[in-house]
Amino acid sequence: MNQYLAKSDPIETIQNHTNDLLKNYELLQKIYPDIEVDWYLLDLACLIHDLGKMNTSFQSKISGGRTNKNEITHGYLSVAFVPFEKLEDRGYSEDEIRILFQVIARHHERKFPRAKDVWKEEISKLELEWNDFEYGDLKKKLEYHIADEIPEIYFHINDQIFENDGAPFETFRQYVLLKGLLNRIDFAASADIDVEKPNDFLEAAMTEQMNAFRKQKPDADWKPLQKYMQAHQEENVIVVAETGMGKTEAGLLWLGNNKGFFTLPLRTAINAIYSRLIDSETGIVREQQTDRVGLLHSETYGQYLIHEPEMEAMDIEDYFTKTRQMSLPITVCTLDQLFDFVFRYAGFEPKLATLSYSKVIIDEVQMYSPDLLAYLIVGLSYIQKVGGKFTILTATLPGIIPDLLAEEGVTFTRAEEDFISDRVRHSLKVIHEPISSAFISAFYEDNRILVICNTVRVAKAMYEELVEAHGDAEVHLLHSQFIKRDRTAKEDAILSDGQKGSSRPCIWVATQVVEASLDIDFDILFTELSDLNGLFQRMGRCYRNRELDVATNVYVFDVECSGLRPRGFIDAQIHENSRALLQAVDGAVSEAQKLAMIDQVYSTEALEGSEYYEKVKGDIDYVKSFGTYELDKNEVKKRFRDINSVAAIPKPIFAENEAEIRGYIETIKTKGLDRKTKMRARTMLSAFMLDVPGYIFEKGKSDAIKINDYEKVTIFDCDYDTGLGLTSKDREKEDQFF
Repeated sequence: MNQYLAKSDPIETIQNHTNDLLKNYELLQKIYPDIEVDWYLLDLACLIHDLGKMNTSFQSKISGGRTNKNEITHGYLSVAFVPFEKLEDRGYSEDEIRILFQVIARHHERKFPRAKDVWKEEISKLELEWNDFEYGDLKKKLEYHIADEIPEIYFHINDQIFENDGAPFETFRQYVLLKGLLNRIDFAASADIDVEKPNDFLEAAMTEQMNAFRKQKPDADWKPLQKYMQAHQEENVIVVAETGMGKTEAGLLWLGNNKGFFTLPLRTAINAIYSRLIDSETGIVREQQTDRVGLLHSETYGQYLIHEPEMEAMDIEDYFTKTRQMSLPITVCTLDQLFDFVFRYAGFEPKLATLSYSKVIIDEVQMYSPDLLAYLIVGLSYIQKVGGKFTILTATLPGIIPDLLAEEGVTFTRAEEDFISDRVRHSLKVIHEPISSAFISAFYEDNRILVICNTVRVAKAMYEELVEAHGDAEVHLLHSQFIKRDRTAKEDAILSDGQKGSSRPCIWVATQVVEASLDIDFDILFTELSDLNGLFQRMGRCYRNRELDVATNVYVFDVECSGLRPRGFIDAQIHENSRALLQAVDGAVSEAQKLAMIDQVYSTEALEGSEYYEKVKGDIDYVKSFGTYELDKNEVKKRFRDINSVAAIPKPIFAENEAEIRGYIETIKTKGLDRKTKMRARTMLSAFMLDVPGYIFEKGKSDAIKINDYEKVTIFDCDYDTGLGLTSKDREKEDQFF
């Protein structure tokens, strides 16, 4: 018997690799039997997908011989073994059989490089190999056909299944599920991991959490929001709930023992939720965390390195692989890691297929920019179409969002009442002046003060003025233009200063990086007006869970506010509407009043004709305009993230740490080192980097250190210090808002 190889490093036969697929197929079916895929066709796809590797060109290459430039991708050869006659006898339709052919041919997204006659010739050569291939009873499920015997109604080499090709959407849906799940199973087998880990723990963990509460307080019970979400587990739900109502627990109670994704807009907030979930003493998931909860964003590996010491027997490589392959039952992630499938790029199917049997929890929806909001809305429409579920849990809900979802055909249950309390946390005074350090300084004594500016430029100026008045010991600055090492230290410091029990007077100046999900509770907030939504988010960082006990704790400056379009990011019409509405506000503001004001500013009627509304609508049309498979994955990453920045090391930081930085670069370049060592070096190297805004980078000077043909480390010529962060050589042009 010929030992046909599927892989060479490590050596693995086609038969062994297929056996691994079948084990994962059985595991997937056992854990999630209700996935709406044709399990028999998926079984066949697992059996057949790699049989084309028996061809002599592939076997010669993988055994160390020369690569044949004319080699045909094995998926296009594997179609010779689809038992279409047996499928016809079983009653399968033309479309169903066609789906199986296409899934096998295109399970790797590679273009067909050869003429049809060459394909036919290579198919005919497989007969000899097939006769020599032994696979016991499993072989009896298959057939071999030369190319001319395969009806073109089922397969021809230029055929492809598109979303809008005249066929019912159900045909496309079944193709996505079959191909996506085959890919998931194949990737898991190749990575030597389980395709899925079961969620057989969350409901018990939540019960255990409540029992722990009751030990301290015997009459403890889930809050109304949490009970509501638990009662609506089988529905798409949109709920508005104020801070302190237990949104995280509510989301987890809605998730139950299902596969789920928890999405938030900022990495800092995501890291905090992840840490809260996996804490071995106080977390909800205190055991087997690496089989249960994952963290997915651009710095996942670095965060896993941070948590490695506290997790027993963590195999970081295995954990990272399971996370990237979406094998874990709960994943906390950013929107771009999950929703890029909306562009339907070549190879998008595994994500959407996974979401077909998953539940997605979306927090802080009001934080998303118009383009990301558009992608979210389109993404939720696809998730519903393939069978998945979602909930939006948010402190404020712009009325435009449910309206746009309804326009896209998305159905959901909107809670009849918002989950808000009667307590009053904020008393607001509008100051009809530009934001002023002199005004703020008068309130410094014995207070923990938070100052939020719309742009980095204004925040830096405010910081420098306050330092001059009070010294740098008690005045601090946080924005996006710090290297990662310094920003992490500052985030830890603001969390410490912002704790409710802290009594140390301080002043923190920040941009909107502190708006979402940071659990901080300052005494007084001074802020530029951005828009009403942003204002209420900012107010949530002051008296976060306290009853109002002072005359005023929020001061809003509404004159000469920075960051407005066209140069900035704030829609001018929304800003002006917010400003007009605030003119009647002077004093205590209840949660109900806040939501009523949000409705007035962000209803579809109020926003129609605005630049913001047109941008969201335009972005929805934009993402839907692309044909299926029109884009590749790398292009989608650029479009989806819309990043206009360059990761770089400031020149002063490089000068201070050159030996250490060059040491990490050499480690990354060294051949033969294990991945963990190199990833640790990358993580340590990234601590010296920040994202330089494109408009600043383009006007500055930079050097680069080459790592390989694809990577380099950029050194940007600028000023930098730990107090102020990056300062452009041409400071007047700074206007970054984060």
